[in-house]
Amino acid sequence: MISVLERNWWAFVARGLVAILFGLVALALPGVTMLSLVFLFAAYALVDGVFAIVSAVRVAEKGERWGLLTLEGVVDILAAIAAVMLPGLTVVIFVILIAVWAIITGGFLLVASFKLGAEHGRWWLALGGLASLLYGAALVIAPLIGALVLTWWIGAYAIIFGVTLLIFAFRLRSRFKSGPKAKPA
Repeated sequence: MISVLERNWWAFVARGLVAILFGLVALALPGVTMLSLVFLFAAYALVDGVFAIVSAVRVAEKGERWGLLTLEGVVDILAAIAAVMLPGLTVVIFVILIAVWAIITGGFLLVASFKLGAEHGRWWLALGGLASLLYGAALVIAPLIGALVLTWWIGAYAIIFGVTLLIFAFRLRSRFKSGPKAKPA
């Protein structure tokens, strides 16, 4: 799995950049209505899910474990579909949807991180998973938070998550560029 991830490091760069872009938009436009935020979240979750599934397909082509990446991608896409199909949901239900998505995604990333070696950036992927879990828990604890603060939380979370994916991607890229001779047996 590691060699496939190393060759496809760019997919994590794409996911990280989309997350950072989403976060910056959420922070820069705090007055955006909750409906707009629902559609923005849906677009992000859809793109993230597609890239997770692309990664899973590439790993599966090599006959390696692909289940967690596929499951993460499916959860992301289902969250995007739910957000688009139910735009009139109350803020509380939207908060719970995001919280569940963040907790599930964070859990999968955390589990996946411990299947990697430390030299592959395990701790950066774990940090991204932990950020997702903490963000989801915070939303569950305070579901009636105002739309402005929710927008800031989403923006900050997406930027942190995106940065962790970028660092992880460039760790993979570095290992890919160094070639097989530099890798431990």
